[in-house]
Amino acid sequence: MVSDPRPPVPPVVVPRWVQLVMLPLGIVALWALARAAGTVLLVFVAAAVLAMILNPAVTALQRRGRFPRPLAVVSVYLLLLLVLIGIGVALANPIADQAQRFGKDVPHIVDDANQRLDDVQKYFDKHGIHVKLKKQGETALQTLQDKVVGGTSSIVAFGGDLLTKLVSAGLGLILCLVLSIYMLVYGERIGAVVRQAMPPGDGSPEDDYPLRVQKAVASYVRGQILFSTAMGIGAAVGLYIFGALGIFPDGKTYALAFGIFFGLMELIPFVGPFLGALPPVLVALFQDPLTGLWVALLFVALQQIEGHIVAPQIFAHSLRINPLLVIFALLIGAQIYGFLGALIALPVAAILRETVVYLRRHLVLEPWGTTSPLAVAGGESPTTMAPRCAACGAAGVEGDSFCRACGAALGPTIRA
Repeated sequence: MVSDPRPPVPPVVVPRWVQLVMLPLGIVALWALARAAGTVLLVFVAAAVLAMILNPAVTALQRRGRFPRPLAVVSVYLLLLLVLIGIGVALANPIADQAQRFGKDVPHIVDDANQRLDDVQKYFDKHGIHVKLKKQGETALQTLQDKVVGGTSSIVAFGGDLLTKLVSAGLGLILCLVLSIYMLVYGERIGAVVRQAMPPGDGSPEDDYPLRVQKAVASYVRGQILFSTAMGIGAAVGLYIFGALGIFPDGKTYALAFGIFFGLMELIPFVGPFLGALPPVLVALFQDPLTGLWVALLFVALQQIEGHIVAPQIFAHSLRINPLLVIFALLIGAQIYGFLGALIALPVAAILRETVVYLRRHLVLEPWGTTSPLAVAGGESPTTMAPRCAACGAAGVEGDSFCRACGAALGPTIRA
């Protein structure tokens, strides 16, 4: 037997004085608070996003495993830590071996590049082209080799500043984790406060504001992880095939490391794909310009597949935001908080979207009345009767703009 649908919840009518006074003041106050908070707001938002990502697992342990909520929070964080350690251990040896092999191959790659520069320089000299390409190229390659293999003294020069930034970032990360733990422990109370502050829903999970926000963030994160994994696998497979075919011999050797790096860079908005493709393209370019061109074309093809096939399929049901708004959110986040702002811009945009959708369903703005045509013409004002709702038929009170039963807009009934 199919259960009857839940009765519609009357929307909350926002009076005109709230629209005129409180709403503008509230927007200005929120903007001033955000500017004054600075990075503190960024830490709280990042902690809230992390808490919403982990809350489904905490709730599952609490309800199905009969865990107390604090114990469920600790268990989820320990499980997350074990998963990260397991992934690190599983990938540490292959990545370390490939990185070590790459470090040993750098001098050989540089020597090959120098030889090719020498051939190009001889061609220029033979045809009377006065360009000193070899000298500048050898200097640049030697500088690159020194940075990759042995490091340079400039690294030591800014080491203190780098250490300070690392310590600050570490403290911010610790604070973010601590805040997310507290948010998870008191998640039920926070949810109850949010439900009281927002217009009431119909009681179903689909019309519960905190659950809608949580699902939106979790869906986006799942889509982003799946997207990065798919692109990393695609890059690794493509490079391995190039290596097997002899187009890019080192692609077979470093396919795993380059693929993982490319997948991680896909998490970075805007410049991530370019940064992920840069190492294999440079290595191929040092071996042979034609090889570098083939590898660059491989990553261009991956970008086309990403933009036209992978991304639309994955994010179609996870983000549900217009692409223009996605770009706008990324630009705003990057402008305000830099890289971290761009990183959390899309989850925040997903939250704002759910908020707007929910408020549009449960809020009605009281319209601003207009003068009747008879009054404008100088005639007598007509006598109005108590309005009756055309949607549900309920009788209203004279002067009402909305039905008190269903929230539909009422038009005045004029007595002739």
